[in-house]
Amino acid sequence: MRLPVLLLLLLAAAAAEAATLSARMVHRLSYEARLAAGARGGQWPRRGSGDYYRALVRSDLQRQKRLVVGKYKLLSFSQDGSAFSPGNDFGWLYYTWVDVGTPNTSFLVALDTGSDLFWVPCDCIQCASLSAYHGSLDRDLGIYKPSESTTSRHLPCSHELCSLGSGCTNPKQPCPYNIDYFSENTTSSGLLIEDMLYLDSRDGHAPVKASVIIGCGRRQSGTYLDGIAPDGLLGLGMADISVPSFLARAGLVWNSFSICFNKDDSGRIFFGDQGVPTQQSTPFVPLNGKLQTYAVNVDKSCIGHKCTEGGSFLALVDSGTSFTSLPLVVYKTITMEFNKQINASRATFDDIDFEYCYRTSPLEMPDVPTITLTFAENKSFQAIYPIFPLNDRQGELAGFCLAVLRSPEPVGIIGQNFLVGYHVVFDREIMKLGWHRSECHDLENITTVPLGPSQNNSPEDPLPSNEQQTSPAVTPAVAGRAPASSGSAALQKLLANSNMLLLLTMSTVLVIS
Repeated sequence: MRLPVLLLLLLAAAAAEAATLSARMVHRLSYEARLAAGARGGQWPRRGSGDYYRALVRSDLQRQKRLVVGKYKLLSFSQDGSAFSPGNDFGWLYYTWVDVGTPNTSFLVALDTGSDLFWVPCDCIQCASLSAYHGSLDRDLGIYKPSESTTSRHLPCSHELCSLGSGCTNPKQPCPYNIDYFSENTTSSGLLIEDMLYLDSRDGHAPVKASVIIGCGRRQSGTYLDGIAPDGLLGLGMADISVPSFLARAGLVWNSFSICFNKDDSGRIFFGDQGVPTQQSTPFVPLNGKLQTYAVNVDKSCIGHKCTEGGSFLALVDSGTSFTSLPLVVYKTITMEFNKQINASRATFDDIDFEYCYRTSPLEMPDVPTITLTFAENKSFQAIYPIFPLNDRQGELAGFCLAVLRSPEPVGIIGQNFLVGYHVVFDREIMKLGWHRSECHDLENITTVPLGPSQNNSPEDPLPSNEQQTSPAVTPAVAGRAPASSGSAALQKLLANSNMLLLLTMSTVLVIS
């Protein structure tokens, strides 16, 4: 009996040895790493040289800064971190004032979690005309002139963040940039500049200066010439070139930021904000094999009291997209169930591309079924304003549409209309999205004004019960589109199909014939 047992043990040991995996370790400043980095690696120091050891020390210091709490608890562009939507003239996006350069110049930039680069109009060859906006804001829009800033310097082509450096004839020449955005024929191009960005630490001390990379946008096209982000775009994405990345690498704040959009078109943005202990959260997940966007996995969707099973999908959380888009199968399930539960007559309105629209009046507004997205561990996100009201020529409510679009691809977008009413935290240190309900009025020490207290210690967005739930019929903060700078071909198709909605959102009041 011992022989078979011994044989089995030998076979098990052999199988374990055969299953052992190995990988070759490569030092970050080695020749192999340099070859892997290619042209984007810039100038690599010779092993054993003074530059080599200085690079190691600099890397260690940056790592130490990331491992400890930032120097400041919170940073923002103003004392109260205010953001706002100026309305029709700016495409309904949310904006904030930022100060750049020495002496500083103010710019009103659009907030976009779907792109990375922070750019402003600069030494213009083709930029949006700013004269039409004079007098309509509390300060004039600006044009950036690097030559007049004593703290500016051109980023050389040899810099590691110069993505187009391989096309330069000289490694010391200024680094160019050229970004094709999702909207048709919409681009921004120019040169990359390093300069000072001014922030407020909310402690009453002098402004905090942070060195960041800015796109000197010399030539814009498409929607950037038609009212969308005429004074620049603040990309808040995950890439190393984004402003949140610079602030975290400098050890100024925790590698996180938050945005809050309210139904009255006011809002807030804070860097270093980790939210509150009671918020819900879900991890960011890879898209196309890379963890480089704010993508989350939606396990299922609930409409009113009914939840769908087996309808999981990936979705990007994008503050620069007007309306939430869903993969085709999920879209059909949600819209058909919504139509089944809504007590209203379906209708078609001129120049409206939404598929599920209904006639109503201020006196006959029906209960609107809730739409809830459910993530891992039953964490749920209930859209507070899932509908888009339509007014007649007298400004009276005449109808509404379910403000959700169909995506021809399996990737969805959680757009700005679903983010309204929430304090949303993009924690890039632990790679999680957090959220809790807020009206954004009082964020002192990141305290919020809840829309409604939790009952019996239940979560803010409990999963629907068998009892019908309703959403308030209030006009959402409709956003224009500040497209993302990077993404898959699938997303390009999705946003291209949404182009006509840009024209829709450029009207202050939707007038029904």
